[in-house]
Amino acid sequence: MTRPLFLLFWSSQLPQASNCEGMVECCNCSVLYGFELRYCSSLEHFIDSGKRKEVHQTLKLSSRFWDEIVQEGVTLYLLQSVDQTLLSATKERIDFLPHYDTLIKSGMYEYYASEGQNPLPFAFAELIDNSLSATSRNTGIRSIQIKLLFDESQGKPAVAVIDNGRGMTSKQLNNWAVYRLSKFTRQGDFESDHSGYVRPPPVPRSLNSDISYFGVGGKQAVFFIGQSARMISKPADSHDVHELFLSKEDFEKKEKNKEAIYSGYIRNRKPSDSAHITSDDERFLHSLIMEERDKKSFTAVVVTGVQPDHMQYLKNYFNLWTRQLAHIYHYYIHGPKGNETNATVKEAGPFNNIDIEILMFEKGKVPRMVNLREIKDDMQTLYINSAADSFEFKSHVEGEGIVEGIIRYHPFLYDKETYPDDPCFPSRLKDDDDDDDCFVVEKGARGKRPIFECFWNGRLIPYTSVEDFDWCAPPKKRGLAPIECYNRISGTLFTNDKFQVSTNKLTFMDLELKLKDKNTLFTRVFNGQEQRMKIDREFALWLKDCHEKYDKQIKFTLFKEIITRTDLTSKRMQSPWATYSAIEWDGKTYRTGQLVKTIKTLPIFYGSILKFFLYGDHDGDVYATGGEVQLALEPQALYDEIKIIPISKLDRAMSEKVVKKYIEDEMARLPDRLSVTWPEGDELLPNEIKLAGTPIGALRIEILNKKGEAMQKLPGTSHGGSKKLLVELKVILHSPVGNKEIISHISQHGGKWPYWFKKMENIHKLGSYTLKLQVVLNESNADTYAGRPLPSKIFKFNVVEGKPEKFSVSLLDPPFRVGVPFNIPLDLQDEFGHPTQLATDIEPILEASGLTLQYEEISRGTNCVIKGVTAKGHVNNYLGKNFNLKVILPGLKEDSQILKIRLLPGPPRQLKVKPDSEILKIENGTSFPFQVEVLDEAGNITAQPKLIVHCKFVGAPNLPVYAVDCSNAGTNILTGPVVHVQNIKKDQMLKARIEIPSCKDVPPVEKTIKLLPSSHVARLQIFSVEGQKAIQIKHQDEINWIAGDVMHNLIFQMYDEGEREIIITATLAEKIKVNWTPRINRDQMIQGLLPDVKVPTSVKDVRYCLITFHDDHVSLESAFTVRPLPDEPKHIKCKLKGPNTLQMGEELQSEIDVMVTDQYGNQIQTLSASCINSLGVSGNGLDKSNLKTTWSQLVSTMAVKGIRFYPGPPGSKELCFAWREFSDFLRVNLTSGPPVKLHLMDWPDLGEPISVINGRELQKPLIVQLCDQWENPSPEPNVKISLIKASNLKIIPSSQQHKTDENGRANLGIISIHAPRGEHTLQLKASYNRNTLDCPIIKFNVLPDPEKPVCLNVKYDKNAAFAAGSTFPDFMVSVISEDSNIIKNINPGRVSMKIWEGQSSGNRVPANVTTLGCSKVKDGKDEGFFYFRDKMVPERVGTYSIQFAFAIDKTNVLSSEQIIIEVVANDPVQLLPESLPATPVVSNVRTVASRTLIKDLCLHIKDEYNNRTGYDLVGKIIAAIKSSSEEDTEIPVFQGKVKTIEFPFNRGSAEIINLVLAENSPGRDSTEYILEFEADLPALAKPLEPYRLSFMFYNDFKKQQRMATLTREKDELSKSIAVYRNMFDTTEQLITEMKYQVQEAETKQSHLKNELKQHQINIPQTSILQYVDSLIKQKRLEQEGVKKSPRRACTLSNYPKDNQDILGKIAHLAQIEDDKAAKVISWHMASDMDCVVTLTTTAARRIFDETQGRQQVLPLDSVYKKTLPDWNRTLPHLRNGRNHFRPIGNPVFARDLLTFPENVEHCQIVFGMLLGDTIIIDNLDAANHYRREVVKITHCPTLLTREGDRIRSNGKFGGLQNKAPPMDKLRGMVFGAPMPELYSVLSGQIDLLQQYRTAVVKLHSVNQDLHLQLQSLNTPEMQKRKQELAEQEKSLKLIEEKLGMTPSGKGTESLLPLEALDISDSPTPPKRMRR
Repeated sequence: MTRPLFLLFWSSQLPQASNCEGMVECCNCSVLYGFELRYCSSLEHFIDSGKRKEVHQTLKLSSRFWDEIVQEGVTLYLLQSVDQTLLSATKERIDFLPHYDTLIKSGMYEYYASEGQNPLPFAFAELIDNSLSATSRNTGIRSIQIKLLFDESQGKPAVAVIDNGRGMTSKQLNNWAVYRLSKFTRQGDFESDHSGYVRPPPVPRSLNSDISYFGVGGKQAVFFIGQSARMISKPADSHDVHELFLSKEDFEKKEKNKEAIYSGYIRNRKPSDSAHITSDDERFLHSLIMEERDKKSFTAVVVTGVQPDHMQYLKNYFNLWTRQLAHIYHYYIHGPKGNETNATVKEAGPFNNIDIEILMFEKGKVPRMVNLREIKDDMQTLYINSAADSFEFKSHVEGEGIVEGIIRYHPFLYDKETYPDDPCFPSRLKDDDDDDDCFVVEKGARGKRPIFECFWNGRLIPYTSVEDFDWCAPPKKRGLAPIECYNRISGTLFTNDKFQVSTNKLTFMDLELKLKDKNTLFTRVFNGQEQRMKIDREFALWLKDCHEKYDKQIKFTLFKEIITRTDLTSKRMQSPWATYSAIEWDGKTYRTGQLVKTIKTLPIFYGSILKFFLYGDHDGDVYATGGEVQLALEPQALYDEIKIIPISKLDRAMSEKVVKKYIEDEMARLPDRLSVTWPEGDELLPNEIKLAGTPIGALRIEILNKKGEAMQKLPGTSHGGSKKLLVELKVILHSPVGNKEIISHISQHGGKWPYWFKKMENIHKLGSYTLKLQVVLNESNADTYAGRPLPSKIFKFNVVEGKPEKFSVSLLDPPFRVGVPFNIPLDLQDEFGHPTQLATDIEPILEASGLTLQYEEISRGTNCVIKGVTAKGHVNNYLGKNFNLKVILPGLKEDSQILKIRLLPGPPRQLKVKPDSEILKIENGTSFPFQVEVLDEAGNITAQPKLIVHCKFVGAPNLPVYAVDCSNAGTNILTGPVVHVQNIKKDQMLKARIEIPSCKDVPPVEKTIKLLPSSHVARLQIFSVEGQKAIQIKHQDEINWIAGDVMHNLIFQMYDEGEREIIITATLAEKIKVNWTPRINRDQMIQGLLPDVKVPTSVKDVRYCLITFHDDHVSLESAFTVRPLPDEPKHIKCKLKGPNTLQMGEELQSEIDVMVTDQYGNQIQTLSASCINSLGVSGNGLDKSNLKTTWSQLVSTMAVKGIRFYPGPPGSKELCFAWREFSDFLRVNLTSGPPVKLHLMDWPDLGEPISVINGRELQKPLIVQLCDQWENPSPEPNVKISLIKASNLKIIPSSQQHKTDENGRANLGIISIHAPRGEHTLQLKASYNRNTLDCPIIKFNVLPDPEKPVCLNVKYDKNAAFAAGSTFPDFMVSVISEDSNIIKNINPGRVSMKIWEGQSSGNRVPANVTTLGCSKVKDGKDEGFFYFRDKMVPERVGTYSIQFAFAIDKTNVLSSEQIIIEVVANDPVQLLPESLPATPVVSNVRTVASRTLIKDLCLHIKDEYNNRTGYDLVGKIIAAIKSSSEEDTEIPVFQGKVKTIEFPFNRGSAEIINLVLAENSPGRDSTEYILEFEADLPALAKPLEPYRLSFMFYNDFKKQQRMATLTREKDELSKSIAVYRNMFDTTEQLITEMKYQVQEAETKQSHLKNELKQHQINIPQTSILQYVDSLIKQKRLEQEGVKKSPRRACTLSNYPKDNQDILGKIAHLAQIEDDKAAKVISWHMASDMDCVVTLTTTAARRIFDETQGRQQVLPLDSVYKKTLPDWNRTLPHLRNGRNHFRPIGNPVFARDLLTFPENVEHCQIVFGMLLGDTIIIDNLDAANHYRREVVKITHCPTLLTREGDRIRSNGKFGGLQNKAPPMDKLRGMVFGAPMPELYSVLSGQIDLLQQYRTAVVKLHSVNQDLHLQLQSLNTPEMQKRKQELAEQEKSLKLIEEKLGMTPSGKGTESLLPLEALDISDSPTPPKRMRR
């Protein structure tokens, strides 16, 4: 690149003179247009002074240069280079006007939502502020209109704010457009529209309209609401209208054209001139401008381009935001006192002329209009009108700052707070500072809301509120008023303009800070005058007064009756008084019977509540501030007195416990305790134990009170003074079966003698007793008085057994043995037969013949036992002998008992051993027998378990021990192993000790044994003979010998214990064994010769040689080891030290050792280092460049390193090693190199996208293989492989990491693709050793799933009317798939219709819905459509929702959009009252009230379902009186002596008011008449049934009053009976329905059980569900096994069925069971197997286009179906049902062997066309025979043989083209085999079992429901209801008889039908019961 000669430098300011000194001058310099320019023709580069940007163009002074480069005020310089430094500083002029976003987006930033409120109303408030200021000088009406122009026919949405204020001049309009030009800064060039501004004088609440301040709000508001604003204004003194238009679009246009942003034009025009409005978007302006004609002055702000979300908010929340505006300007609209709706007279004031009106225009709708003055539910109105009193105050802040305040009190009335709730500020809010699980409890009535709202110049500042002040905050301690009263106040603060607010008037800047300053003083305002006093005290007193005056907090409940109180002296106050049973006061409930105490009464009363009194005529729960309470003084036993006191004198702080304590103290005067003495002794002490029959002495009793005074009568009052007191004695026995009273006496006081009871001597039963003394009242025998028990005294005692009189022997514990102690238990009894104990002076005596008996002791406790009894004597044998044992107890009446025992021998005591001699002789190595006997202490042979006799030998080591068991007979032979002593050379003496180890008491027996030396073999020696020399081979010697040689001449010798050589005999030779050969020459053995030993061939193998001798006496052995030595070199041997695997391109890491061996492979250790020169290495592909050979002297081996191979295919490589004439081979495993890429297996063509249906699986799994750089598979395990996909592509299983296996392969599985339709990519990612591998990219062409439902399409007559009880129009429902087609073949049971009352939010369905099924579809008609016909419309009028649902599976349901319908009333059929009136009872007396039939009755027209209707009918109602008896002619008449009266009927109802009989009207006394109301409605074609009301007529007033009471009772009973009857009828219907359900369920279960029996499945009688569940599980396992069993399958990939018009490839459409037939038919159709069959040519064409014509397709709509073969045609050899000839080879049509899993009709067309009449037959011979015979009569079709041959229809056969290849040659294009028949059998069985299980569960459920329902009929509650119904019917009948009315059992027309009664507690029977 060439260096530029000059560079151009320009600046926006001319340089100083000195700046030009360093410039390079060129020729032809000139100054042009005020620009200093120096140029040269060779100049090719110039730069900008700020950016220094090179421009590679030849500089030409053209107009383009000036337009693009040179701008106004720019100075150009020439520089030599980009890097040239400026010689001096320059200046550059800039403009920095704010961007227009500052204006148009200011509202977005300034208006923010607070506390969940939408700020849009506050933007409107800014425009209203301007209008209020503009109209402040109006003397008449101040009109402000907000028009919402949302009529699309008149243009785009717009908002217009129009006022009739003073208007603006063009200059003032210009001022308005200047952002932030407040009225205080409009000076100089700006004309102020507040010229000569004077602050308004103070007015109440600062309502001075001076609220247009900052020059900000209007601009912010219009651009927050929309995109453009049109200001139209006309001042009063001007004939012209000034119009200014600002828009975001205009700003953007000016910026684009580089025009001045903040400039524009004001249009001045004449009024009503709209010629400049040409856009259709602003057509509404024509009518708006036309309204200017009659206006003197006005201003209109028109906002267009309204934000869509703002428009929706304004429409949907019209009432809310208008209510907010009414709140903001409440005091401007209603005046300083606000909207006092309860005020009788409205004060006239200057604010009644402000009209703020809002109008909304929408297309096709009536305009909505509201005047803010008419809104009655804004918050200030609610605060003002719910307040009972107010507290006004005032504060002066920092000079001229004035705050007026008012606090209002909202009392607690009746049962709730009256503090109004603000929907924008709910009373219960979650505290933001708390944790998520912590909520703040509601703070009383106000909740968390602050007390004060704040108004500035009379206008609400919405986002500022003041919580409270110190003087009105709840006190920390209890004040004059309860704490909850502080939460019942609301407040408002009014400030003047001396307090700063934000420019958007949403918040105060410092109001709360100034008000809470310590120097701020508050004064109360009373009657308009400020009073300086302590405001906290004044506020507390005011709050207390409000609480006492206005809070109604006592609730009177449980009304009883109205009474007259005669206890009051003032007759005026005696009546009426309502009585109640309970009150709720101060959070507590006081009820009848509760104990209370009074305060401020003299004296203080204690008593129980009888009732509460409240003055007035009340008949239910009512609230009041006070009342009276009637008390019964307590204790009533002492004070029989009633007191009535004010409720306020109840002591609320006194607990009931204290009152009870007082009553108990008073009750101390009553009898308290008993005093008992024993004059004759025999005293009974508490818990004393008495012997049976012991007497209990006489008793003397006195009754004492708590003062210890004796008394015989009740004390004190006349109520109980005459009652005598008696004492009752009872003795009670406590037994396990219950308490039994055995003695009962009553004693009375004799005056001179006390209470007395005689001695008791008949208590002899054992047990626990109670003697009870109880004070009772005379005559009544009551043991309580005044609610408390009379004194009593209880003695508890026990009666035990007496002295013994007789005894018996209890069961003994055998066996009994000689000398072994045993016990004799004795049972002793007293005279009453009670068990007792033995006396201490009695000693037992024991006697038995032939035995000596003695005992140790006797226990004399509860269980008497003679312990330690021993018997000694002779018994016959070890089995024992019988004896009689006599027990004597001297001193008893019955003193002896005899018992039989069997005595066995005793335990062992001595041992007897035979033979008797002391010294015994035996030979070494033999055993000796002993005869032993075990004897007891009496010499009897005895036996016992584990009686083992041992014999131990002593005198030599390792001697045996003998043992023998004598447990059975006590005697046995003692013997054992031989006695053997090693190395004995002479006689040796031993000792034998015989003993019983388990019996230490038996002394041992010792014998002396003399042991003689043995003559048997004792020693063995081995020798090796070399020539004439014999060398001894000692035991464990090692011998070296040449490997592979043989050792000869081995001999042996044997000696006995006396070292004497033993001659070897044949017998001894048989007992000699060697381990090195199995064959032994016995003849050589007899000569002492051993077999030859063969030396091992390997030096590592050592031969261990062992010679053994075994006989009955001794075991001898001798061993030696033979170690081989290497022979001469014969081979070389190669060994690889490490692994034999190396990677391609790398060296083998381990060494190869080469060693020289002999002929047996033993390494030669005698070689030297020179031997490596003879070593050579070779191999296929071996790289010898780094080959190295070394010698290791230590191990005598040659080491080879550097083995490497040239790149090639991996596998096993053979290396050849040669040394001298010897060679050896070694194999190494050459593996592939490190992985560098990933290869996707079985997916060869990745260039083309893989077609897959959305949500379906791929046809085969994704398997990847690691490969090295030479394309060899790399077996690297644990390499992580992941899938990278786009966010809109979802794969299942989800994208997760996989690892390669030991072969370097990873199976990512068969994945399913979920993605939008179109092409998507899936990137494989893997890395190895931190290097990213080359990975393939898989492309998918995702097609929509034609079987996946995505929505429901519902069609119906949308103009239909839905009359109650009628039928719905037909609903046609279809399920739409992902490809927007209708899904067919859907079970209709999965489509349902749901209907419920009301609307639900979103698409949520409530719980109480009615579900309906679809109607039956005609076969073959409208496939895919589901009809819901003849469905009943609900019977109740209202809004209903309908939704259709499709059950995709058990958990997923697809729902349609909800259809909202309005159910209207049906045709009018009846005239009914709004509520059931009472039966009138009238007379013809003078009093009008007694003659009034109806005071007020409203009659409505209703349909048959009790819905109101006929709102459009107009007519009249004619009232007439008729008699219930036809012969009665004396009929009463109405007032005015008329027989009929007409009432107007309008809008569906008629009001019957003051229907009165005439005075002295005719009529029979005590007669029932009928008042009939008949409707006269001309527009109604069918007349209505008149409404009839029975009434009773009397001539006597008193009788009428009496009968009126009876009539009221009769009406109440009638209603109650109707409710009961309806309930019982419903219950009966329900039980009938349940029984029917049980019958249906039993039938279903029985039917299914029979079907299961046909499948050989028997169901047990018990544990049915467990058995069925296990059977289903078993069948499913069998089914799964059948499914997984191998069978033939078509491996040809099918085409994705992304459309219902695609059936698939022909190979997948059919299945064939026979393998041979499948092979030959598949081969015959090989050219068609890959063809895709479609229903339409359109679908076929799309496949053709997608595959670029590579895929053959077959559309069925292009098939000529008339030439297709008849599927039911017979074989050609059949004629008229008979064989024309007898065929062989089992011929059958090929099509008959096909089975079609789906689309049977379409498949028959396909295969009928392709296969035609092709026949399958066994073999070629049979086929030729068949064809030869068939052609005689008709054409023969193609014949295929099961062996694979084909005879074409023209007769040709033979050749390869007519012979089917083997199955494996068909490349998977074979028809698959169908599922085995067993699979379908199991499926049917599983289905039957599941149905049976469901039926069993259903039967159990309905049976249980029926049982519970039947049980409920017999519950006490239901029986009580039945009894109540019977009693009420009986009472009703009696009342009707008294009244003389028609009995209700026959039906009275005066009662409403049951449907008209709203019986909410009665269950409604299901519709199914209607049948």
